[in-house]
Amino acid sequence: MNEKHVEMRGDAPGSQQQTLAYWRLQSGHTSSQDFAFLEPLKPTVVFETYWRFAAERQAIFFRRLEGRPAPWTDDPILQQHKFTNAYRASDRVTQYLIRHVIYEGDPEPEEVFFRTLLFKLFNRIETWNTLKETVGEIRYRTYAFSAYDSALSSAVESGERIYSPAYIMPSGGRIGQSQRKHQMHLKLLERMMANGLPRQIQRARSMEEVFGMLRAYPTIGDFLAYQYATDLNYSPLTNFDEMEFVVPGPGAKDGIRKCFSDLGGTSASDTIRAVTERQDKCFATLAINFTSLWGRPLQLIDCQNLFCEVGKYARVKHPEFVGITKRARIKQRFRPKPEIVCYWYPPKWNLNQLIEEGVPGVFRVFEAATADDVWREIAENFR
Repeated sequence: MNEKHVEMRGDAPGSQQQTLAYWRLQSGHTSSQDFAFLEPLKPTVVFETYWRFAAERQAIFFRRLEGRPAPWTDDPILQQHKFTNAYRASDRVTQYLIRHVIYEGDPEPEEVFFRTLLFKLFNRIETWNTLKETVGEIRYRTYAFSAYDSALSSAVESGERIYSPAYIMPSGGRIGQSQRKHQMHLKLLERMMANGLPRQIQRARSMEEVFGMLRAYPTIGDFLAYQYATDLNYSPLTNFDEMEFVVPGPGAKDGIRKCFSDLGGTSASDTIRAVTERQDKCFATLAINFTSLWGRPLQLIDCQNLFCEVGKYARVKHPEFVGITKRARIKQRFRPKPEIVCYWYPPKWNLNQLIEEGVPGVFRVFEAATADDVWREIAENFR
């Protein structure tokens, strides 16, 4: 992902604005002043990398979708290390959750909630398949702690990993007679079901209210509550705008620290919102054509995740920027999965028909500047 490279694709209007932004990059005149529309935020060079990372990661997504051979990028960091997609819903595990967990099976609210939370507590496709192979169809109506515990205990004893390494699931101590971590999580889910949480969530008036309901349970902190609220919002249980609410996780806060030298008193949540709402201006400033998710712009959850990912990316790209965690290397190596993902999104997003019809992703383009604007800035900087 060459910092000086600008990919001019598509019949994008506003070529004069492209020329202006391209000249800024080539001449080294792109600076925090170009992001004055983000004040009081003071961006660093890592913030420019944030947008190039987002665009290149999304380009990799489409190159793989088109069936191109590896490698799908010239960026050595992206070639060697594992990073999530620009859009959270495009990640392999989330795709499985949406298509094979949420929208397969009994559509009753209790059953949808039970399947979704059971899957997310482990967040691992192999664990889900182990349960299905052992207990049969996964239904709350036929759920028995002993059967699920036996299946998971056997997997653990045989050396299988049942939890995803994507994020740490706290054990939270014992709940009742629970000894093992997975037993505690099964009991936690039982408590949610007994309390009627699925119906409560269905009646919620905001995503923040759902977050609060989940946050009230032991072992579920801000990060997990927000992630689970987002997952449940893929389902028919709720239908909130993803631009409504955001909670930054530890990784996102680390990335924000690297992307800005000063937040000017802005909270991490409001920083994510400011960046998300001005994504078009940011791409335009850097002359980047970003291929959106079939017309769907990046949402708060996506930009939150991107801050986390660029925080990791910067450990190699910009090692001089030390974040909150002070970590200096990227742990996970990239190993392509052999299976082909047939992308399918929540039906309420109205994207699936576009994918089936082969409609390409939509370029986000810049507002046009006049030729006078272009030459005036060039003249001023070469005096």
